Amino acid sequence: MAYVITSPCGAEKAAECVEVCPVECIEPGDDQFYINPDICIDCGACVSVCPVDAIYHEDEVPDDEIEYVDLARKFFGI
Repeated sequence: MAYVITSPCGAEKAAECVEVCPVECIEPGDDQFYINPDICIDCGACVSVCPVDAIYHEDEVPDDEIEYVDLARKFFGI
């Protein structure tokens, strides 16, 4: 996993992250966006444009949002 999108995305789902991603690794889910770790190049472009600060590097996901690491893995079948 590289970057993980967490719960604030569900309320916003603004898509600025999708627009700035140079490798098109962010995919829409039913309730939020997800970052494909097999495609992500760890550039961090998505982090700086997220209007709700929902994107974290996997190693920095807050404890109360850690379930979103597993949700992303499930979304991509990892």
